[in-house]
Amino acid sequence: MEKIDIKSLTLSELTEQIVALGEPRFRAKQVFEWLHKKRVFSFEEMTNISTKFQQLLDSRFYINSLNIAKKLVSQIDNTVKYLYELRDGEFVECVLMDYHHGTSICISSQVGCKMGCTFCASTIAGFVRNLTPSEMLDQIYFSARDSGRKISSVVMMGIGEPLDNYDNVLRFLELVSDENGLNLSLRHLSLSTCGLVERIYELAEHRLGLTLSVSLHAPNDKIRSKTMPVNRKYSVDELLKACRYYVDVTRRRVSFEYALIRGVNDSEKDARELAARLRGMLCHVNLIPVNRVEETGYHASEQDGVVRFQNLLLSLGINTTIRRTLGADINAACGQLRRNRHNFKR
Repeated sequence: MEKIDIKSLTLSELTEQIVALGEPRFRAKQVFEWLHKKRVFSFEEMTNISTKFQQLLDSRFYINSLNIAKKLVSQIDNTVKYLYELRDGEFVECVLMDYHHGTSICISSQVGCKMGCTFCASTIAGFVRNLTPSEMLDQIYFSARDSGRKISSVVMMGIGEPLDNYDNVLRFLELVSDENGLNLSLRHLSLSTCGLVERIYELAEHRLGLTLSVSLHAPNDKIRSKTMPVNRKYSVDELLKACRYYVDVTRRRVSFEYALIRGVNDSEKDARELAARLRGMLCHVNLIPVNRVEETGYHASEQDGVVRFQNLLLSLGINTTIRRTLGADINAACGQLRRNRHNFKR
């Protein structure tokens, strides 16, 4: 019989499994807390349950774990980048970043990515599979354990498209916010998507309180379709309509990520068109000088050009910030360590 990934079970699912084994319901909460609060590696460490029950659990379930394949620490700002090896030998990345409000972690949701955005390193080595809820949780748990830092916010902006792994991501959100586990308020979690429109509508109906972060990166279909293949299925108008719906239903501001690529999407005309499209929406634009990825040939806009773009958007009534660059000396943008490992294996 194939063992079950116990750390991916919600408390209600775990309770059902425990009761089916002939144990009282309260045992499920004990086991859940060992997994998600004390974060043990084995059933033998669960000292308030019998040896017999530990052995029974071990025969039916496994406790997922990750191995640190590589770790880079920035000498500039203490950003930490992890390359984790999964149980099947695949790799994902996550990044720990210190801000004035606390430590944030950027996690991956898939091994590779299907979306094919031309400026992104995550898609170059191809898509392999979705991550399980436990594999997403463990990026948080293992990074906190290794670094000794208390993680106060989570960003789902690493390798992969979270809404393409929709069911596992919803379960991860339930687990990470469970009061018997990490108990992270979803107001401290940001989910980034390139714009899977149907899923944005579905996510809105859950009213989870998280921040929806949309990778827009262009003011119109002509530019966006060249850099982001997803736009050939969902136009900018369709995407923004879904975003307005998300705001109306959740009363939560949408954040638009906009990677400035020199000579592609960073002109005054682009800024004015972007402002016109977003006017009247509860939103925020986060400007990002595009990461340097050797295969793309793209170059980041000059810093004064980024500031001009921001000032123009602000003058047109659009709340806009420039993302602070962290971990510049360790290439902290997601996808590059996995790509390098993939190339090495080939």
